[in-house]
Amino acid sequence: MAAGLLMRGSTQFGLFVILFIMWVVFSSLAPGFLSRFNLNSVGRSVAIDIVVGFAQMVVLATGGMNLSVGAIGVCSVMTLGYFLQMWGLPIPVAILLTLGLGGVLGWLNGFAITRTGVNSFVVTLATASLFTGAMLIFSKGVPLNGLPPELGAFAKSSVGRVPTLAIVAIGIGIALYVLFKHSVLGRQILAAGANPRAAEMSGVPVDRVIVFVHVLSGVLAAAAAIMLTAKNGAALPGAAGDDWLLPSFLAPVIGGTSLAGGLISVVGTIFGALLVSTIRSGLLVLQIGNFWLQLFLGIFLLGAILLERYRSALAVRAQTRAA
Repeated sequence: MAAGLLMRGSTQFGLFVILFIMWVVFSSLAPGFLSRFNLNSVGRSVAIDIVVGFAQMVVLATGGMNLSVGAIGVCSVMTLGYFLQMWGLPIPVAILLTLGLGGVLGWLNGFAITRTGVNSFVVTLATASLFTGAMLIFSKGVPLNGLPPELGAFAKSSVGRVPTLAIVAIGIGIALYVLFKHSVLGRQILAAGANPRAAEMSGVPVDRVIVFVHVLSGVLAAAAAIMLTAKNGAALPGAAGDDWLLPSFLAPVIGGTSLAGGLISVVGTIFGALLVSTIRSGLLVLQIGNFWLQLFLGIFLLGAILLERYRSALAVRAQTRAA
């Protein structure tokens, strides 16, 4: 019975129960957890975590991974700040150019992976160091604090009680849901992740699909960087980077996206990101050291990986019985 429930996909329900228990515990221990100020802060933080999770999810769909999500993010943060403060470009133009930079960096990842045949883990580990080093040489690690106030005002705005950044994240989620659920390209991405050889024999351009998901991942990482810059009101070289690596995997994997490829969950990634932000905010309100955050996130990621492996073993066993 338990195995059947797992096979039918009770991941999102399980996440919902965990989130409900955490919200009850945190609000009991710290009444300020449910204050309007804290809820608004959580809403803006979870919006960024959701988009960071999406940036990793689209690559996981093909069975690969992108360890340079944080590096692309910090490059985008400083580039946006440079465009706005040093060049004085209008905000929409600076945002479009920053998204384009994210796409180019993602394309470099995809191009290197498909042309060399080297595993995405190795390629993106190398480019993460390359991108971060280039950003530090370019910016000299100096923060840019003279950004237009309209950018910060946008991050602080809300529609009703819903932060505008959260609406942006949900809009991106809807677009990704349509891509994977209702488009030929989305089905090709999932087919390439489930069985690359069979997909290629069926006419799916697997290499082009891999390049596309890395370009998309780069654009999404840049979008998250733009949201983070707006939230901070400044371009900080210490933003994003390694801090994004663990949450980028945790949100999609704990939400039901398969590490082996071929299966993603947009809604699950949103729940996973909400879990990350809830833990972070709860520990902050309880004034518990930030190092506990890494411990909790590591425990949840390890649990999600073990659960994913267990479900894969159940799937293989079910196929063997049916044969």
